[in-house]
Amino acid sequence: MIEKLDNRPWYSGITRYQWLVLLIASLGWVFDVFEGQIFVASMKEAIPSLVDKGTSVGRISLYNNIAFASFLMGGALGGIVFGAISDRIGRKKTMSLTILFYSLFTCVSAFSQEWWHLAGLRFLVAMGVGGEWAIASSMVAEVFPKRARAHVGGIFHASSVFGTYLAVAAGTFLIGNSAVSAWATNSSPDWIANFVDPASLPWRLGFAIGVLPALLIIWIRVSLKEPESWQLAQKLSKEKPGLPMGNLVELFRGELLRHTLVGVSLAAVGMATFWGAHIYGKNILLASVENSILSDANPVNTPRDVTLTETPEMEKSRKDRVAKERATILAPHKDKVKKWEMRGMFLTTTGGGLGLVLFGPLCQWIGRRPAFLLYHLGGFGCALIIFQVPLTTQQLLYALPIFGFLTLGMHAGYAVYFPELYPTRLRGTGTGFCFNAGRMIAAPILFAAGWMQSEYGFTLPNAATVLCFLFLLGVIVLAFAPETRGRELPE
Repeated sequence: MIEKLDNRPWYSGITRYQWLVLLIASLGWVFDVFEGQIFVASMKEAIPSLVDKGTSVGRISLYNNIAFASFLMGGALGGIVFGAISDRIGRKKTMSLTILFYSLFTCVSAFSQEWWHLAGLRFLVAMGVGGEWAIASSMVAEVFPKRARAHVGGIFHASSVFGTYLAVAAGTFLIGNSAVSAWATNSSPDWIANFVDPASLPWRLGFAIGVLPALLIIWIRVSLKEPESWQLAQKLSKEKPGLPMGNLVELFRGELLRHTLVGVSLAAVGMATFWGAHIYGKNILLASVENSILSDANPVNTPRDVTLTETPEMEKSRKDRVAKERATILAPHKDKVKKWEMRGMFLTTTGGGLGLVLFGPLCQWIGRRPAFLLYHLGGFGCALIIFQVPLTTQQLLYALPIFGFLTLGMHAGYAVYFPELYPTRLRGTGTGFCFNAGRMIAAPILFAAGWMQSEYGFTLPNAATVLCFLFLLGVIVLAFAPETRGRELPE
């Protein structure tokens, strides 16, 4: 039954411990996102350094998409497994396990020798990443009163932007820093060359610092306690055998089946459009800057010499030649290009952060479903403009924050909405399953995006545009979504 809305300010009466829970959960999510985004910040350096020099751009794009898909698959498995574990042994213990998992394997990624090593380790990193989100979002929802849930859920998920900022900083000052590259190539210890190419050290160091979040485990163990609602649910489960903790099968029974299908579908749309479109906003700005440099250089040989009788072999030869010419012209501008790429990532993330923060108040004001609808439609329209309308570099500086706002903001809704769909004894399991089964469904879509570019010559903007139509699928799903605004968490 829907109760009368509490009109007090959402922050009224919030205790010091509740703020502490939000802070620790958010820090876990910050580092969680950093572990995912450090690959995005280094993808133009990492995979190319792990393949043969003559590997085509399309093939490298395919490998990058395989790494993204591997990350999504690992997140799916980790979210489901660790979410169920958290319902059984507690939020506090499981959160520590997930942080240890993603910190350790991000650090190990620095030692990759082949592209598939890095892709495989992305799977293991993501297991911890997917699990941590499910647990932290459930814990935040259980600790705060209902009038504050939407706001703190939005704040919790919006903290992710700081994780991306850390990745941007690593990309700007470490991975894309010419001084660091010069040191790695010319002054690094000689023994390093026995194991890896010294020129690859900058991106490897970016992954190595991913071990630092493991220190957060100490704070968790000392400061947090299990939510009272979880302790009560555990007690009832022991007294009543018919109420097991963390039973995955129950997510597909009765009314919970509808909740699960809606949650998984929304997450799948969000994950596919994030990894297949949102993260490439920075690449549009990067391409604009690169084209400006190439235009100023006025290269003699360009793709204009295409003929109707061009054979596939001739086409491949031409594309390889043009790619080499572009690389030669852009090489002296490496630092400038990397800074513009990171600037695009910063602008998109900043807009996304605002979208995440504002989703909470918005869905508290107009409801969960209308808020999701607004972001899905807005994300679709804005993505079409970014990827298909020629914009100048200056115009992109203004457009990318709006693009980030509309394509990322609805992700805060997962932290708000999914915990509201399940009773306490299934909350970690249900929240983790919805968010991370969505990752699993999105993974093959990213394989398809890489395949379109590698085998059929789709440009990156065109492949991203195809995936943007998934926002409209999210609109259809909302027709079946229950509205949870103003309701207590189910027990």
